[in-house]
Amino acid sequence: MTRGEMLAQAVIDSGELLRRYLAGFDDSNCTTQAPGLPNHVAWCLGHCALTMHRAAERLDGGARPAADFIDGADRGDANRFGTESVSFDSRPADDPKRYPGLARSTAIFDAACRRLAHAARTIDDSRLDGITRWGRAETPISGLVSRMVFHNGTHCGQIVDLRRALRLGSIFA
Repeated sequence: MTRGEMLAQAVIDSGELLRRYLAGFDDSNCTTQAPGLPNHVAWCLGHCALTMHRAAERLDGGARPAADFIDGADRGDANRFGTESVSFDSRPADDPKRYPGLARSTAIFDAACRRLAHAARTIDDSRLDGITRWGRAETPISGLVSRMVFHNGTHCGQIVDLRRALRLGSIFA
């Protein structure tokens, strides 16, 4: 297995693991905020998807899918996330009209996982050591892909905390 294939599998696995914790969420509660917790489920899915697409752009040179995002918008709709509504430092709103429903949000997240995994799997191995700008820092491309796996895990943890606050119960019960 190549490094790119290992990175791709890690991205896919992170998406599958996060999706396990969506049990019990639906369109009626996917934008529900809990006191003291930062993000709701729709925001987490859109934010992770946007971030993975931004990372994938560094690998494949493509653009974010217009069918999934409204560039520069501070609110989305039933089919797309507004990029500014799910970007770093944005503030989630408990307003279902501003975000796609749970099934659509999950589909957008899944598509971003697949795109990033495909980009990692197909990039020339020598390019994985190349340096790319990410925020204020520079990082190896392979490190950026790894970072996306941990980023998904961070937001998965927020979903776990939200499940507890909303008393959705364990996914293991």
